[in-house]
Amino acid sequence: MRTLLQNRAFKGMTLKSPMGCDTFVALYPATPKGTVVFGKNSDRPAGEGQSIQRYLGQEYYTVVDDQEESSSSSSSSSKMYKDKPQCQCTYISIPQAPKTHSVLLSQIDWMFGAEHGTNEHGVVIGNEAVWTKVEDEDLETKRLLGMDLVRLGLERGSTAKTAMNVITSLLEEHGQGGPCAKDDDSLVYHNSFLIADPSEAWIVETAGRHWVAKNIQEGTRNISNTLTIRTDYDLHSKGLKEYALQSGLLKTNTKGSTNTDVEEKLDWAACFGDGCIEECESPYSRQTCGGKLLEKYDGTQNLDYKAMMEILRNHDAGICMHGGFETTASMVSVLKSNGDHQHWMLDKPHPCKHEHELQPKI
Repeated sequence: MRTLLQNRAFKGMTLKSPMGCDTFVALYPATPKGTVVFGKNSDRPAGEGQSIQRYLGQEYYTVVDDQEESSSSSSSSSKMYKDKPQCQCTYISIPQAPKTHSVLLSQIDWMFGAEHGTNEHGVVIGNEAVWTKVEDEDLETKRLLGMDLVRLGLERGSTAKTAMNVITSLLEEHGQGGPCAKDDDSLVYHNSFLIADPSEAWIVETAGRHWVAKNIQEGTRNISNTLTIRTDYDLHSKGLKEYALQSGLLKTNTKGSTNTDVEEKLDWAACFGDGCIEECESPYSRQTCGGKLLEKYDGTQNLDYKAMMEILRNHDAGICMHGGFETTASMVSVLKSNGDHQHWMLDKPHPCKHEHELQPKI
């Protein structure tokens, strides 16, 4: 059964198939206690190259305060804060972090960033394309891509929460935008992210430089190309409701008050999403069907890496995708509270046809 149709331009044609990526996470009691299982299919333009890459962590400079800098010797000045190097992302350069973690990435061949990956601390991240009502910045303008933010979050975040903070702070500072396909400038979008470590997960959904984040401590969750968070977010960008009011996304009633009380949170997906409520409520959407594939494991403690791989091979829900957009890479991770993490990756199309390969330890 196919999902809701999304009409998006691609190489001069109208795609009448669901575009891009499904990401899943399962925590206890769907999994054994102390175990988190993560999975993602990367759906990209057919034929695009994607490969498994490793990058070792590096120390670039030491952060010092003004007093320490004034008393330090000139021989160490090359590592001072004022002389920090730049990090060249896909389209723009941003200030490099003092130190980066070693990472294992599924990297699109022409990009700096990655579709999904993990780091030496057992943090995993996958991103999704989402379409929103925010149009105050031209998405064709080259800024950070969602895939850049995946890599930056892994290189700079030692836990799921710190990686979430990295992504949201860079998003606010630099914005997101630019063509997401090498030969098609029309493929542009905002992003959502699923970030996990051995103890918790975070879903981050964005619209321009605005965002909300929801913490997941148990059970299962999935994201599939739509905003899923309503009023149940735990964190949000500063001035979110004010922006929604000023931009007309959040309406006022005839008495001049908002359609939610001042104390209440705005409905993120309803205000910022483009067709997101319909997508989440449709029994045929990938979002709904992917959730049902996870739900059967709720409370069983039986969802393991093999079960996640089967979910990623599913055709009825449109998870393993074929066509103009296809599943070009895939990843499954098992994160353990004892640090014994395992990661399986596939760098060729269609997990229904090929086995994920267990990766050496980072």
